[in-house]
Amino acid sequence: MPILSTRIFDNNLLTPYRQVGDVDADAVVEQLAAHGGRVRLAEFMRFLGNPELLSLAEQPTFVQTFFALHNCLPAFADLAKMDKGMAFFWKYNEQIALILGCYSLPYCYAAADGAQVLWQSQRIKNDTFKRLEETGEFVYGIMQERDWRNGRNGIRILKIRLMHAVIRYFTKHAEQWNPAWGVPINQEDMAGTNLAFSYIVIRGLRKLGVTAAEADEADFLHFWSVVGALLGVEEPLLPLNLREAFHLDRAIFLRQFKASEAGVGLTKALTKVLQQQAPQPALQNFPLAQMRFLLGKEVADLLAIPQVPLEEGIIKLTAQIPIFQKLFRQPRASSPVFEKYGR
Repeated sequence: MPILSTRIFDNNLLTPYRQVGDVDADAVVEQLAAHGGRVRLAEFMRFLGNPELLSLAEQPTFVQTFFALHNCLPAFADLAKMDKGMAFFWKYNEQIALILGCYSLPYCYAAADGAQVLWQSQRIKNDTFKRLEETGEFVYGIMQERDWRNGRNGIRILKIRLMHAVIRYFTKHAEQWNPAWGVPINQEDMAGTNLAFSYIVIRGLRKLGVTAAEADEADFLHFWSVVGALLGVEEPLLPLNLREAFHLDRAIFLRQFKASEAGVGLTKALTKVLQQQAPQPALQNFPLAQMRFLLGKEVADLLAIPQVPLEEGIIKLTAQIPIFQKLFRQPRASSPVFEKYGR
């Protein structure tokens, strides 16, 4: 097998991206703010936050134009690979649900500067269960092959992109925001989050003992690179292959991962909700053990996840205890995203 070439993700590339948000999405939000201020933006957020509202008829012309311009696949998208990436998800969706809650999300929280946005916005901290359900509904929603054909998934993803822009607007105008952290929801942090839902999921499956073909893993990564492009991540920060994903993740890890009040606080909120999913009190330490197993000691200690030796020993033997996957599941039957891939 030939050795794949790898782009360089060094400080010269990544540091400037901490000062870059999303020009097109930010322009929409600035225009909305100019027309109606914070009240108009709050109203817009209610539209963006409702996954069942996919009609743009009541939105201003410039908002409709944004969706018309950006609701298309990037030039590098390969439909066959995307289909295979979705099939990969459905094959392992129960394990992926576990990984999202116990690996992907806390992994994001360990990037201290990027975690400040979530910490200050209060959304994940004050209503953790609802935010996690929204994440699950989004992930399962975009795994519907039909909704890539009819354009619905593009709308769903672009709504999240604009939601990020609204949060970016409010956060960067807040007194508590430290410019040294970079622009809120900047390109480096968005790239890291995209990796958490793609490459980190793949790494999590490997840790759980799932043996998958490298080509299938690459298709899953490709699917998320397409999603990342629609979310506004610039192409130099979207990995072309698993080797590039490894190097980009490592670069961001070395640059951004450190202990922080935000990371510890967000992780505590997450673990509290996961522990509440345990069917009986005797099992409440298993989410902690699962997180420490997947994250590894270094990251788990950064996030101040308590050690639970007994449960950690059991997890090392069994790899997973599927008692807290409820938050990341297929959407409710009444949801328009309920049709499972391949049904």
